[in-house]
Amino acid sequence: MKNLALFLLLITSVSCAQKKQRIQGETEFQKEMNAQFKDATESPLTEKDRKHFTGLDFFKFDSTFVVTANFKRTPNEKSFKMKTTTDRRPEYVKYGELSFTLNGKDLKLDIFQNKGLIEKEGYEDYLFLPFLDETSGEESYGGGRYVDARIPVGDTMIVDFNQAYNPYCAYSERYSCPIVPRQNYLRVKIEAGVKAFKK
Repeated sequence: MKNLALFLLLITSVSCAQKKQRIQGETEFQKEMNAQFKDATESPLTEKDRKHFTGLDFFKFDSTFVVTANFKRTPNEKSFKMKTTTDRRPEYVKYGELSFTLNGKDLKLDIFQNKGLIEKEGYEDYLFLPFLDETSGEESYGGGRYVDARIPVGDTMIVDFNQAYNPYCAYSERYSCPIVPRQNYLRVKIEAGVKAFKK
């Protein structure tokens, strides 16, 4: 009888361990994103998609896509209402320009600051880097991807495209997401970061 109780306890433990799957991901960024998407309180996924969620699909980490960009501040820009996937128009300002070389090509991106977000604690130096590239609509989400950044000290900024993520609109229609400005289209394949979400 004692042995049977021990056996049942063991079976229950193994079963619970199997249900609680280990968070997938090759890098810390990937593990954090997968943990967030699994968490019902934070996940942008629909309830149906979250039930079957095992992990996001990422390009393999590639240090080629960690670039040191020249940062040029553009202090006299006027703020504007950025287009989104809905009628919402958040106020942004072009904060600066990034220029860098990737796979032999000279590239440039505008980087933005959300005027409303900088009022929130912890976001005072937050910058927003949206982009489209030659994988958009193929391996990656058609609406482009985003990279989070902070105001740099000096005239260079490290941009890690391995940390490029999809707007929440890629997962559910209930979100309102900024549309990538036309000038931020890179005519190269950025095979890094999150891939398109397959439902």
